Amino acid sequence: MTSMASVLWALLGVLAGSFIAIQAPINAQLSQGLGLPTAASGASFLVGAIVLAAISLVTARLQGVTIAWGVPAPWLFVAGGCLGAAYVTSALILIPRLGTAATMAFVVSGQLLAGMAIDRIGFLGVAVREISMGRLAGAVLLLAGALMISIY
Repeated sequence: MTSMASVLWALLGVLAGSFIAIQAPINAQLSQGLGLPTAASGASFLVGAIVLAAISLVTARLQGVTIAWGVPAPWLFVAGGCLGAAYVTSALILIPRLGTAATMAFVVSGQLLAGMAIDRIGFLGVAVREISMGRLAGAVLLLAGALMISIY
């Protein structure tokens, strides 16, 4: 991969992260209006599912492919949906209590720690990567930063 492509992929990752941060207070406001975090999560997922279904159907048609709904193990659909719902609902509950920045800092910390564990054991076939001192130090610094954002 060229260095320019690497930069563009990194920028896309930063953009996606900003979407998560922007989505959190929007969904928290939706939760407040609806009166129930799970209702707001459901509404968010419903709209997202409709949009993604439309995009998937158009993309599949343009690329001339058929979506192979029967190929993945059914538990992958259930697990992915349940984990997404748990994340969105947790964010809705945490935003009013911790603020957006602290919530996102703790979310990113959780993602990093889980990602390191996933890499270490090769969960679901991802490439195995050792937990080096550099990675461990980075995780500790990220957690320290999350705590600082939460406290100050």
